[in-house]
This record gives sequence, structure tokens and C-alpha cells, in this order.
Amino acid sequence: MRRIISTLMGCALLAAAGSAAAQVEVFTVAGAPVTHVPDGVDVIEIDKPARLDKQLSESLPRDKAAAAKAVQKRLSGFKQAYGSAYDGLLRAWRLGVERVPAVIVDGQYVVYGQPDVKAAVAEIRNARDSEH
Repeated sequence: MRRIISTLMGCALLAAAGSAAAQVEVFTVAGAPVTHVPDGVDVIEIDKPARLDKQLSESLPRDKAAAAKAVQKRLSGFKQAYGSAYDGLLRAWRLGVERVPAVIVDGQYVVYGQPDVKAAVAEIRNARDSEH
């Protein structure tokens, strides 16, 4: 079931106000892939921090000191991935994403449950055009 919401949050409106071209954001999880993603549109997997946690702790030695050393070594390679993952999760929270997949245009309009990003954007444009 899909639903269009006309306004998400005031801060998202301010963030998108300066852009002439439509800003498209896609939020999903690893088990809900999306298709037909336009070039330049990032797909944010909001479950990525948890998946990184799992990778970080896989196959650790039983010895606590050796495990701590292994985690520190692994963590140095994960810093950028963690930063990016939590930035995406924070953006989803700020926009009030309720479920996935979610395709958001200009921080104002959202279609939930449509895995085809181009179709979701078209649905938003049609709804927005019919409002005017």
C-alpha cells in the first residue's frame, strides 16, 4: 500500500528550498531492494549500522585481549562506513521516515512501499501537479 504525504518536517523544507531541481532521497533496508534508481540518487540503507556491527564482531578470537585488538584493527577500516551509515540513519529520522522503501522528493513528498524509484518519483510529480 502506498501513501503520499504532502509535508514531512519543517527542517527538511528549509534544506530543500534552495534547490531548483528535485532532490530525491531513497531509504530502504538490505532486504527491500529498490530498482530504477536515477543517476546521482543515493540509496540509504537504514539497517546498515547494525550490519556493520555484525561484521565488526564476526569471528573474533575467544581471548578478550586478542578480540579487543582485532576489533580496534577492524574499526579503523570501518570509520568512514560507520559515519556514512549513521548520517543516513539520522537523515531518515529527521525526515520522519515511517517504513521502507521510502522515496522522498524535495523533503516534502514521500511514497512508501514502491520499490521502483522512477515510478515513485512520477507518482509524486503527478500528485504535486494535481494539487496546483
